[in-house]
This record gives sequence, structure tokens and C-alpha cells, in this order.
Amino acid sequence: MSVPHAKLPGWAEYGLIPLVNLAVAFLISGLVVLIVGESPLDAAYHMVNGAFGRGEYIGFTLYYTTTFIFTGLAVAVAFHCGLFNIGGEGQAYVGGIGVAVACLALDRTMPWYLVFPIATVGAAFFGAFWAFIPGWLQARRGSHIVITTIMFNFIAASLMNYLLNRVFKPLGSMSLETRTFEAGGQLPRLDWLMSIFGLDLGSAPFNVSFLLALLAAFAVWLLISRTRLGYEMRTMGFSPTAARYAGIGEARIIIVTMAISGALAGMTALNSIMGEQHRMQLDFVQGAGFVGIAVALMGRSHPAGIIPAALLFGVLYQGGAEIAFEMPAISRDMIVIIQGLVILFAGALEHMFRPAVTRLVLGLSPQGRDTAATRGA
Repeated sequence: MSVPHAKLPGWAEYGLIPLVNLAVAFLISGLVVLIVGESPLDAAYHMVNGAFGRGEYIGFTLYYTTTFIFTGLAVAVAFHCGLFNIGGEGQAYVGGIGVAVACLALDRTMPWYLVFPIATVGAAFFGAFWAFIPGWLQARRGSHIVITTIMFNFIAASLMNYLLNRVFKPLGSMSLETRTFEAGGQLPRLDWLMSIFGLDLGSAPFNVSFLLALLAAFAVWLLISRTRLGYEMRTMGFSPTAARYAGIGEARIIIVTMAISGALAGMTALNSIMGEQHRMQLDFVQGAGFVGIAVALMGRSHPAGIIPAALLFGVLYQGGAEIAFEMPAISRDMIVIIQGLVILFAGALEHMFRPAVTRLVLGLSPQGRDTAATRGA
């Protein structure tokens, strides 16, 4: 008897099911590679080697991972409250305003370790503000959060186009970007961390915002699992009716949750603007907000799952670039297809194999066999 909704142990819920989905995604990706006339084993080798083969490659992988941790956490916080925030792209975009303003104003007079916390607060504030509006519209006006957040992505893109063209662009420049920041607006790279393992970071922009991402993941775990606010958010996500019956203010929780989600998305801008580009450019987010949705789904909205899921997509981005370089028959578009398959099975089809996994897990467990026998009777 199929029991797809039975509660699974943590190792199956957060480990086995994501691994099954991932294995199927890579299996189908291998078939796609085979169809274009290349060896799936060679492609797998180049992906792993391109992501971990050298210290520089690892640095790029962890750089992408940092970005996806922030966006994955942003989506996960909203998920816990039953909200589907797909506006991380726009919130990260607008968060860049806070980073740019802080750096442009202070980079010539203050060291990076003083500018960094100010820029972090600015990124979080602007990202929270951009998410606050859709949250308020849903809480007070009944507007659907999915529609408003995705529309705000387009508004954010237009806003950034205007600001980079009319406000932040230096005089005489034709490029839609700010001036390059001085030393106070540039985050140091984590060379010392890589040197502990005898690795050379090379030109990879792996920087201290990675440590902030890990700290944010720990803070989200504390918020969701150890605070009253987190309990109210989870209650609202599980049953809005029960939350209202318990006296939890629905509008307040929705607005606060979206603001926290937006703040996390806004901090994504620190990694690329202060850590790599050292200036704000048009389209610096590059789809990371949407990847965060797959990261949160694969990580089951838990920080301990989001970090390895973000690492996986870091491998796909960095290793995928190596595949495209080493195997000309596999274009960059093919890499996007592989990434899309992972997103498909981690997200839209995540429950496809749950009934089979549930039967297997319950069959191996004595308690599960007793439960199955009782249901069969």
C-alpha cells in the first residue's frame, strides 16, 4: 500500500529523497550528453575536475556557493511561513543599492572592515524594503505573493537601469556601472583559508562574504527552530487557521517574514559587488534569485540542507563552464539544460519518487512494517 504522506526519518527526508532526485536528474543529463555524441563519463570528469581540480577552481565554486546560500535561505524563510517568494532576483538587485551607496560614500575614508557591516545593513535594508511591499500587499490587500514578487523583479531591473544610467554612472562613462571602489569597498579574499589546505586561490573571488553566509545560515536555524517568531512562522505555514485560532497575527507574520526573506536576498549583493566586481554593474545578480528556489527545495528549507545544495549548484556553475571549454560539442546552453533538469527534479517533481521511497523505508523499519500491517488490515 502506498503511504506517500507518512512521516519519514530525517536521513530519508533530507538525504535519501534529494539524492534519488539528483541521481535521476544526472542520469537523464547523461543521456542528453550521449545524444549529442559525447561521453557522459568524460563530462562528469570535467565537471568534477572543473569544480575541485585546483585551488582556483574550488575558489570559484565556493564563490558561487556563497551567492546561492543567501538566495536559498531567503526562499526557505518564506517557505516556512507558507509563502512562495520568487522575488529574490529583484530583492538582491535592489540590495545592491545599499552596498553601492555605502561603498561609494565611505570607501576612500574607511577600511573595508568598517564599510562591510555598513554595506551589509544597507543591503539587508533595501532588500527587506523591496520584499516588504509585496508582503504588505498580500497581508492587507490580498494580492498573491507569487504575482507581486515576480512583477517586482521587473520593476527592480528597470529601477537599476535608471539608477546606473542617471545616478551612479560616472561622468563621461558609457558603461552602466558605478566607478570602481577604492580599497575600503573591496572585500579581502580568503587566501588564508585556502592556504591551510595547501591550495592557491589564484584569481578566484572567494571572499569573506562566505563567512557571513555561514553565519546567516546559523542565524536562520536559530530563528526558525529556537524563537517564538520562528514558531509563529512555522505555525502559519502549516495551518493558517490554527495560527489565527492561537491568536497569531496573520498580517504581521506575513510582513515580517517577507522582510526577513528580502533582507537575506539583499545580502547576496555583497558577494558580487564588494567581493568580485568592486563596482555595481547592470545584471550583477545573473539569475541567482531563481536558483535559490531550487536550492531551498533541495535543502528542504533547512539551513543544514541549503548549504550542500548551494554547493551542488556552485559545482554545476563552475564545473559546467569547464565542460563547455573542454568539450566543444556541449555548448553553454547544454549546461543550462543540465541545471534545469536538476531544478526540475529537485523542485517541480520532488515528490515523484516519494511513494516508492516511503514504502522502502517503512519496509526496512520494524515500526514501519507494523504500521503497514495495521493499514493493510
